[in-house]
Order: sequence, then C-alpha cells, then structure tokens
Amino acid sequence: MLYPRALQNLINQLAQLPSVGPKTAERYAFYLLNQDDDRLSALSETIGSLKANITICNNCLAIAESNPCAICSDTKRDEKQICIVENIQDLIAIEEINQYQGRYFVLGGLISMLDKVGPEKLNIKQLINIVNRGKVKEMILALNFTLEGETTSLYLQKTFKDKIKITRLAKGLPAGSDLEYADQTTLKNALKFRSEVN
Repeated sequence: MLYPRALQNLINQLAQLPSVGPKTAERYAFYLLNQDDDRLSALSETIGSLKANITICNNCLAIAESNPCAICSDTKRDEKQICIVENIQDLIAIEEINQYQGRYFVLGGLISMLDKVGPEKLNIKQLINIVNRGKVKEMILALNFTLEGETTSLYLQKTFKDKIKITRLAKGLPAGSDLEYADQTTLKNALKFRSEVN
C-alpha cells in the first residue's frame, strides 16, 4: 500500500536531512501528522521565516540576527585577537566557555581533497583582508584535530606566518573530534594553554 501523496512528499523531504534515513523520515512524518494544527502552523512558520530572520555578518561571516553581529559590534572585545573557526557551531562552543574575549572569523568549511574543497572555496580572501588592515596581532587556529582541520591549519600557517603571531588550541582535545562536541572544561583548557605555531 502506498502512502497518500502529501505524506509521502513529507517523508521524501525529511529523508534529505543529514543523518535521516527513510525509516527515520517516516517516523518523523507520522509524528508530525499526529500533532495539532497550532503546533504544525508554528513549526511551518518558524521554518518559513528562517532565512528572512538570519543574515551573515560582514566582519566575521557568522550567521546572526544583525549585521554586524553582536560580537563584532561589541566594543569591549579585543580586536587584536581573531579566533578562526570552521563554522558557527564551533564559534558558539567557544563562546559558551566564557574564556575568550577576542573576535572570530568563520572559514565556512575545511580544506578537503577528498571532497574537492580547496582554499579557494573557503573565506580565506576575506581573512587576508582583515589581517592586512594591521589591527590583528594574534590568530588563534581553533580547527578540529582531523585530517581536514590539520590540512587547513597548515595552509593558514603558511599563508600568514610572516604577517602575524599564530597560535593553536592545546591538544587536550582528542584527535579526530569536533570542537562543538567537546566538553567545556577540555575546551577551556585547550584555549588557555594554546601554543604558538612555528
């Protein structure tokens, strides 16, 4: 027996989400089918307005509610430090430990030969422009300790080694792990005991 077209369309859409297979999509669809109209309307409205209520900060390239974002517009933040992260999730993970008071920059990914992502596909040109302005004195590489993170870190070290002091999070973080999943104590220590890159 085939599902009604509206339900099957929903299952197909949900199955396109990351880590959601056909069976999980089916469970989600039936869960939604059993919700009251008000709840479905609220969810639909939230999804529908997602893009309209989010912008990209021109300074750090993080997604935000305003441009510039709250961090970039905060005059108390240290302009001499810039923490390089892969994505907004890593930025949030570092912000949550309340240890860092500098600025951020979102690369928008990592170099990956396997996925055919080269430096030109990342936000490196914008980062070069920021460093060339001369205000930043320290670049903190807060990238995952994965093959892609290490490759990207090496590329950034070669690009900026003669222009700026480059430090790296301490390796208290397990190799192959993502920053966004690190516990706060480990992340706090990794930031506190960062080392200069030669």
